[in-house]
Amino acid sequence: MLHLRPRGSHWLPEPVRRALTFWRRSIQARVVVSTVLLSIAVITVVGWYLLQQVQDGLLDHRVAAVVAESNDETAEARDRLEAASGTDADVASQKLDLVDPIVQAGETRGFSVVLAGPTGGNGRIADGGVNSTPQLDTGSVPASLEEHFDEEASTAWTYTTIRTTDDDGVTTTSPGIVVGSQVLLPADAQTYTLYYLFPLDEQEETMALVTRALLTAAVLLIVLVAGMTWLVTRQVVTPIRMARRVAERLAAGQLQERLRVSGEDDLARLATSFNQMASNLQRQIRQLEELSRVQRRFVSDVSHELRTPLTTVRMASDVLHDARADFDPTTARAAELLQTELDRFETLLADLLEISRFDAGAAVLELDDINLVDVAHRIVDATRPLARQRNVEVVVRAPEHPCLAEADVRRVERVVRNLVTNAIDHTGTERSGGDIVVLVEGDDHAAAIAVRDYGIGLAPGEAAMVFNRFWRADPARARTSGGTGLGLSISLEDTHLHGGWLQAWGRPGEGAQFRLTLPRRAGGVLRHSPLPLVPSDVTEPVT
Repeated sequence: MLHLRPRGSHWLPEPVRRALTFWRRSIQARVVVSTVLLSIAVITVVGWYLLQQVQDGLLDHRVAAVVAESNDETAEARDRLEAASGTDADVASQKLDLVDPIVQAGETRGFSVVLAGPTGGNGRIADGGVNSTPQLDTGSVPASLEEHFDEEASTAWTYTTIRTTDDDGVTTTSPGIVVGSQVLLPADAQTYTLYYLFPLDEQEETMALVTRALLTAAVLLIVLVAGMTWLVTRQVVTPIRMARRVAERLAAGQLQERLRVSGEDDLARLATSFNQMASNLQRQIRQLEELSRVQRRFVSDVSHELRTPLTTVRMASDVLHDARADFDPTTARAAELLQTELDRFETLLADLLEISRFDAGAAVLELDDINLVDVAHRIVDATRPLARQRNVEVVVRAPEHPCLAEADVRRVERVVRNLVTNAIDHTGTERSGGDIVVLVEGDDHAAAIAVRDYGIGLAPGEAAMVFNRFWRADPARARTSGGTGLGLSISLEDTHLHGGWLQAWGRPGEGAQFRLTLPRRAGGVLRHSPLPLVPSDVTEPVT
């Protein structure tokens, strides 16, 4: 089985759909969120830069201080060694005399010391024989710095991690700086290296304090930016929302609605212009309504008033038509033409009355469940004599099962009759493409009837004009079916009254197809038609 993924966002959870809907509809929310995101990005970049500058400044200052302190301690150690060089020749004792004062100074001033050497031999810390501050892990001295002092070298420093172990065996680590300096031990005349390890705990605490301060300031700044943005956009969006609500009321027919004008700024001038536009529209709409009412009244009155003289003329015409056998050929032909034109005049009056009812909004539906297949067959049977006069055959292609729709059968039959007679009227006496075909199809939501002819067709753009009142593609072409020029217009109004579609397709030389689509149930919303608008026997050009 083929499983199709739901289209659109219907598969999303309800809260997510509501959030997306709010995001699409609220310009204020989009402006606030966009401003906050941009502010977060700017604050992040600026904060990171400030932290880097503070950190670099603290470390540079600390490095300069520890290097100076290390040089001072080394200078004092050299002085002590020079003073004791003539009295003590024991290497181990002299190394203790060298380291112990530094260790004691480091305990009071917060640094540790490691004595390693001699250089040029097995003088690495890992080889043993080093003196250092108690509880200090001598592995805190980086191997890269030891390699630097394998030979005699000047003072050097690097960052490291200082590890210490307390009396309970708990090891703690902290960032630090290690500075290396070399001294000459008089007892064996060899060079040893003093490694001074200074912790960066104070700098780390300072950075933590600065980081917390920046984060707090950033959060407060973002909240303030969001609040200010919301207030500023509210001042702009609120008049726009009011204008939208007023425009919706105007569109709903409440033409007296106006915007409240306060101040003299751009929004106030916009509200003034909007109110002037609404006033002009109200005045013009009322003028058009009055003109339309007068036109409808005129058409209705003329149609009704013409019925009485038309009845008298009809009676006289019937007498003349019945006695035409006694007339000479010219008079008899005149009697026949009079009868034909009176029939057309009566049809025109009926159509005008129907149009006036549509214009006045007085047309109503008499709904019932109808079978469009039966409607198609009845109309084809009724128009068959006219089709034979044009040497045209009208055929019905419909499913065997009923195609039901809730509609007004009289109006639907009138629409289908107009479509079929229009197809007959525009089909030549010598068929070039085939018979007129009436197609019927339906599904669970809609039912449709399409009338396909192979006549003169429609030029580009005429499919949208064919439903205009009294419009004709070729004014010189005679109406063989006696039409009034209002049939398709009335058909379109009947279709709209049902909530359906009436559409046309045509191409010069390839005929035309008119499609009527109705919802299966009254009040239903159409989303598709069971029949295609473009006939299946036509190949659309590739664009």
